Amino acid sequence: MTGGVRLDRGYERSAAAPERILDFDLSAELSHGMRVSNLAYAVAKELGMDDHACYELAIAGMLHDIGKLKLTGYINGQEKNPLVIEELKYVRMHSTLGYEELKGQGYSDFILESILYHHENYDGSGYPSNKAGEEIPIGARILRVCDVFSALSSDRPYRKAFDRDTAVELMIDEVKNFDMEVFLAFQRVVHNN
Repeated sequence: MTGGVRLDRGYERSAAAPERILDFDLSAELSHGMRVSNLAYAVAKELGMDDHACYELAIAGMLHDIGKLKLTGYINGQEKNPLVIEELKYVRMHSTLGYEELKGQGYSDFILESILYHHENYDGSGYPSNKAGEEIPIGARILRVCDVFSALSSDRPYRKAFDRDTAVELMIDEVKNFDMEVFLAFQRVVHNN
């Protein structure tokens, strides 16, 4: 059980299959995935989504950044030619790389599309496809909010974690990036916990 959600065989298979996962120090990414998973499940529940959709969103939350594994050597400077600033746009491909990695492994379209589009902004300024508003699948809109909050409320190499209230305030400053219904449900969840 993870955050009250039983993970399915598809997740267990994909988590165990790429043995290279164990070659990297991914504790921060795994913690981030668990936080996003648990928060996405709670936000989906708050929005009144059915149990199956909430469960699938929890899986998508856990796996949403799996595409970063293809970039880990560059990000950690382990490759001989680490990424230079002009090449960091390559990092934006992680959602597409994750989608491609998981496609054909038995995950639903809901999970796959939530992962693929989790960096799309509600105003159309995100990536990989510059989708806007309702064009963005609901799962991806939920992951977007949860992903940003988890990133803000976690320590980073370049800054300390923001407390809950400061993180929410920073998100309010960028609220154009979020589906307002999802954002309000998210606020109810974080303020009730």
